[in-house]
Amino acid sequence: MAAMSSSRTRLNLAIAWLLFWGLMTATAIQEYLRNDGRQLWKPVVWELTSFVTVTLLLYLQRRSTARHDALVGAPVRWFARQLVWLPVYWVAFTPLAFGMRHLLYGMAGDVYTHQAWPEVLLYENVKMTVFFFIFTTITFGILSYHAMLAEKLRLERVNASLREVQLLRLTQQLQPHFLFNALNTISSLMHTDVHRADAMLVQLADVLRATLDVGEQHQAPLSTELRLLRGYAALMAERFADRVSIAWRIDEDDRSLLDCPVPVMSMQPLLENIFKHTVERRRQPTAITISAHREDGMLVLRVEDDSGRLAPVHASGTSAAAASGIGVRNLRQRLVTGYGSAATFDLIQLAPAGVRAEMRLPCGC
Repeated sequence: MAAMSSSRTRLNLAIAWLLFWGLMTATAIQEYLRNDGRQLWKPVVWELTSFVTVTLLLYLQRRSTARHDALVGAPVRWFARQLVWLPVYWVAFTPLAFGMRHLLYGMAGDVYTHQAWPEVLLYENVKMTVFFFIFTTITFGILSYHAMLAEKLRLERVNASLREVQLLRLTQQLQPHFLFNALNTISSLMHTDVHRADAMLVQLADVLRATLDVGEQHQAPLSTELRLLRGYAALMAERFADRVSIAWRIDEDDRSLLDCPVPVMSMQPLLENIFKHTVERRRQPTAITISAHREDGMLVLRVEDDSGRLAPVHASGTSAAAASGIGVRNLRQRLVTGYGSAATFDLIQLAPAGVRAEMRLPCGC
């Protein structure tokens, strides 16, 4: 498993392993002194030889069984692969550790004495059995933890991919919807004012060129979003030249503001709603204000008019207009999918008349 081979994991395990044997050595020295021992190198030799032997056996076990890490999700099968190594500990530990002790004692001009071999083998093998199960269980725990992290990362990537797909679907759903409304508007002028219809076609071409710049992105800088919105606004203002005025309250010199990412074509359906539900239904002029500013670390985008009225509110708390419009419905879904609770969208009734659509988006620019 890749996580088990990471440098950080190996370092942490090495530190823990050295601390464990440091504690074992300190305990052996303390016990030796309690029994009136005078040669401190002896308990150090005992623990050093055990440390070297067990480290070698654990290393060989790990190298041999690493290929079975994928079985960590099936504990019985994983432990069965590890149990093959228990007899190796029984056979190898005592000869290796005690052989080194005899050698080191001999080099020091001393003789290493111990109990009869049958008693030594029984005691050491019982000790090795306990040791084997403790450290095999620890290894299983570490592998399980890394497997859980890997699965969590995989699920996060899958969820992120699903969110990307959903956002792209919602974004692309708006584009034919916008195009249909624009062409329908041009069609209504074809037989009454050819020059205005031609001007609107030019405006539509400019807007479509702008949409090519964002491609399949679901987010774009505010400057790009405003370019799309200005094109659409010019298109609609051409149709309702004597019935609408649009004011833009945006600091074009604030690059940090214009660089803030926003959902692509998120403001266009808000402006479209004003034309659909207010401008088209009135003969009097309608004033529209589009603004963008920063407030408490959030990007605040507003599209409002001075004449509209919100439809009656359903029991769910959502107005009829907001509930039925595909643009507003998609916008709400895109904000929830892309930002969760970090972004908000509200439709606000102004007094004495007018409706404000307001988005608040996180912006760290």
